[in-house]
Amino acid sequence: MEATAQYKSGLKREDFQAVINGKETDLFFLTNENGVEVAITNYGGSVAAIMVPDRNGKFANVIQGHDSIQGCLSSPEPFLSTLVGRYGNRIAHGKFQLRGKEYNLAINNGPNHLHGGPTGFHARVWDAEQINEHSLVLRYTSAYYEEGFPGELKMTVLFTLTEDNELMIDYKGTTNKKTIVNMTHHGFFSLAGIANPTPTCEDVICEINADFFIPIDETCIPTGEIRSVKGTPFDFTTPHTVGERIDDQTCEQIKNGAGYDHCYVLNKKEVGELSFAARITEPQSGRTMEVYTTEPGVQFYSDNWADGYTGQHGATFGRRSALCFEAQHFPDSPNKPHFPSVVLNPGEIYTQKTIYKFGVAE
Repeated sequence: MEATAQYKSGLKREDFQAVINGKETDLFFLTNENGVEVAITNYGGSVAAIMVPDRNGKFANVIQGHDSIQGCLSSPEPFLSTLVGRYGNRIAHGKFQLRGKEYNLAINNGPNHLHGGPTGFHARVWDAEQINEHSLVLRYTSAYYEEGFPGELKMTVLFTLTEDNELMIDYKGTTNKKTIVNMTHHGFFSLAGIANPTPTCEDVICEINADFFIPIDETCIPTGEIRSVKGTPFDFTTPHTVGERIDDQTCEQIKNGAGYDHCYVLNKKEVGELSFAARITEPQSGRTMEVYTTEPGVQFYSDNWADGYTGQHGATFGRRSALCFEAQHFPDSPNKPHFPSVVLNPGEIYTQKTIYKFGVAE
């Protein structure tokens, strides 16, 4: 077993090794020639560390996570930097229809279904295969009617760390019966570096490549409207700090989300193209992150509900100490026929590619 000293994150594989429901969990490390390090556990595909340098070359972990499998299992935030499926985001009242039949899902977020349910992909042990020091493959077969979803879904997720300091996530899925799929990864990014306490993200400068966003009701379900960002606190077509308008109580949408918790309709030249979605810059450290995705939307979440709970190495995660950019299809799409389809048929292949690229502001 590797000596821990070689890992910047200070994480130990043995702290993530357990047997859960007959399957072994472990921690896997990806590295590149720049000294960047990514640590991923096959329990829920949770990314436990992304070690990247600031403008002075000082490395820090810029993603919120835990330092043991026990921490993951008992986390106050079950979706902390995990894979999410079968359906990322919310489905109204946990109901949808397919082929004229109604399906009922777990209600785990107010009156709605969220992120695949309490035993969704974030809470499953995936089969792991480390290809080389840059690449990790995770595989999971979701049984028919798991969490109420129809069809057996076979999902493969490839994590790759490139020499350009990109964490690339490639998804592929097939089903034996018509089903719905909307995968995402729920990274909680803290570019200042996690700490005790982890600094607020309200001074982070944000840009989102979207002229429209999706308004929500008071239970965070889309109203069905696709609204222009112009003249609203949701306009990040030019750079703004996250905190500048986050508490604008004159804005009903800010109140409904308790800040930002909305899906942006990304500007695309063609459906499914891999294109720029968002960029954030942390002014103190100079660290930057760019997001690219094939997905039509990105859920921008400003971590409005964290209460200062403890994570990795004693770091504490307070309200608005992280930013999430969950590349995905739109929330409640099965109940909104005018939203892009999330239906996967037998014989088709579900694909998605999202890239998180780390750098330093010039």
